[in-house]
Amino acid sequence: MNALTEKLRLRLDEDQLTNCMRCGFCLPACPTFAETGLEAESPRGRIALMKAVTDGIMVPDQAFEDQMNHCLGCRACEPACPAGVQYGQLIEQARDAIEDHKEHKTWVKVTRKAAFKTVFPHQERMKWVGRGLQFYQKSGLRTVAHASGAMKLFPKHMRDMEKILPDASGKGVVEKIGDRHPAKGEKVATVALFRGCIMDVLFTETNIHTVDLLTAAGFEVVIPREQNCCGALHAHSGEAEGARDLATRNIKTFKSAGVDYIVSNAGGCGAILTEYDHLLHEDPQWRDDAVWFAERVVDISDLLVRAGRSLDFSQDKTQGVAEPVRITYQDSCHLRNVMKSADAPRKLMRQVEGAQFIEMKNADRCCGSAGIYNVTQPVMAGQILDHKMEHVEATGASYLLTSNPGCLLQMKHGIDEQGLSGQMKAVHIVDFLHERMKK
Repeated sequence: MNALTEKLRLRLDEDQLTNCMRCGFCLPACPTFAETGLEAESPRGRIALMKAVTDGIMVPDQAFEDQMNHCLGCRACEPACPAGVQYGQLIEQARDAIEDHKEHKTWVKVTRKAAFKTVFPHQERMKWVGRGLQFYQKSGLRTVAHASGAMKLFPKHMRDMEKILPDASGKGVVEKIGDRHPAKGEKVATVALFRGCIMDVLFTETNIHTVDLLTAAGFEVVIPREQNCCGALHAHSGEAEGARDLATRNIKTFKSAGVDYIVSNAGGCGAILTEYDHLLHEDPQWRDDAVWFAERVVDISDLLVRAGRSLDFSQDKTQGVAEPVRITYQDSCHLRNVMKSADAPRKLMRQVEGAQFIEMKNADRCCGSAGIYNVTQPVMAGQILDHKMEHVEATGASYLLTSNPGCLLQMKHGIDEQGLSGQMKAVHIVDFLHERMKK
């Protein structure tokens, strides 16, 4: 028996494979199927390939691996599935088996080890990455790299992403404002902020603004210093063991904080945090604590709408009444499809005085970011983004809001590529609301 076949048989959930009724409801929801029209590029097609391997009908080859990796992991197929197939779990199980089996080239091994074992799991090392980026951006090196043509040594998609990176920071939210913040007025509840790893060095101000919104809404906010990476990139990239290790460390840290909610402001992070119970369901030591943790994870938009005191997002009347600013919203796939949050961000946007919310066509369709998909699969990611930007431009909005850092960078890239920078700006919803919150 092929070694990969055996690994797939051991790791793939047979119940989930057989639950798929092959009805095809997932096809219209799948971005890669929409782009290609190929059955193998759909959730149904990929499940059929997995089932064929476990049934001994086919041997997994390079084409099989490519199809598993070509999936965005957006999980838009799950809400569309009448049988409730947990496709996201299947694709992660398949990738974990493939990664465990695959022999990478030396440079790939070194890169993966550096990312998944040396840097991301350690918050202090992420800050050094932030300091390095900050030095590159502020010292003049960036200007030299662009003027000298050195950037041409990198692939186009990496040059494009470098252009739209926000200003990095070597200090995270805790270093800038501290780790405990009292509620303003009567306290509603005590919450812990999940600060993220990339989020904390590239979007530090968004984390600070998150704290401001939460305290204004009546929440006492603690930011546990010992927290680490959520493990999403590990889980999506076939590094399941690393994801489980990160999960246990986070669970231990947040449980000792004694909080009512664990707040995320990044859809990709929030989704994996809500699935710690699944990630650790076979671990008797951590199973119950993982359930405790997952039940308390909530996106900031949901928490503000569901439990917070009403916030005032009103115009400064001293400046006169301006024309309504048009805003639109791109859903974070994992926030919508895994955390089941689509209404809350829209309710908050509609509360902003002087803002006219325009619903974008196919706002629930993936933008092509999907973690690091736009780096590993730049061609497909680019096609998806091109079609997304057609719908973005049609809204005529001045602000394109989203709730996930990866989506935000992808939207900034799309705006830049389409030459819309002079008329539209991509902003995290937290930053947009914070700017308009009556202080």
